Amino acid sequence: MQARINMGKETVKELVVALQKGYKSGDVKMVRRVAALLDIGRGEKIDATAQTHGVSRSSVYAWLKQLMVEGIESLKPKWKGGRKSKLAKTQKKRLCELVKAGPEAAGFPSACWNAAMIQEMILREFEVLYNVHYVAELLKNLGFSFQKARFVSDHLDEAKRLAWLTQIWPVFRDRARTVGAMLLFGDESSFAQWGSLGYTWAPVGEQPVVKTSGKRKGFKVFGMIEFFSGRLFYQGLDGRFNADSYIAFLTQILRQTYVPLFLV
Repeated sequence: MQARINMGKETVKELVVALQKGYKSGDVKMVRRVAALLDIGRGEKIDATAQTHGVSRSSVYAWLKQLMVEGIESLKPKWKGGRKSKLAKTQKKRLCELVKAGPEAAGFPSACWNAAMIQEMILREFEVLYNVHYVAELLKNLGFSFQKARFVSDHLDEAKRLAWLTQIWPVFRDRARTVGAMLLFGDESSFAQWGSLGYTWAPVGEQPVVKTSGKRKGFKVFGMIEFFSGRLFYQGLDGRFNADSYIAFLTQILRQTYVPLFLV
């Protein structure tokens, strides 16, 4: 039989503050303890909480006892300074492989690394706890640097692109030249109104690539550039990209050119 623990609002508020401080300082053990207690305060059972955080039931009971008897400050692990232990050469090689594979391959929801995430991964994979501030130094010693990632679409097919470039494109280009048509490369763009690309850890000299998806708002523009002359056509758009707005843009180009159009 398990007793239900009801925590007061002030206790929960203090635990949330402690959790935020733990995340900020990279204190993995403190984060785990406080997060588990918050789960208990929300009505989670001891067994479920222990399984969620990868600890024993006795550990959860011990943290709960510390909270009730000695207060939140007693939960903070006693940091003895320095590193728990050094990673072996083979472990460092494995660490490099894990970092290169990216956070998502390691089970994280983010596509970009930070020191706290790598600290957690090292603890999980090698049972070695480094101070989060040392993790950056460790990564630099292993040939990594903290740099801006380059986003690419997750649906590109390099084989199809190569086939189009070597087989379809030459025929298309020659046909347009034969009939005296304008060969237009068209696209639409939404100019972003959000921040710069994220930073992540990656080997020095190798810019990381991060897949991106989702919908974002921005200033929309239709654009086309003519292959033979380099002439540029463009039109800003207040509404949505759809068939009607695209046809209106093509109609505008036809009125300016009066020649056959080949579109890519």
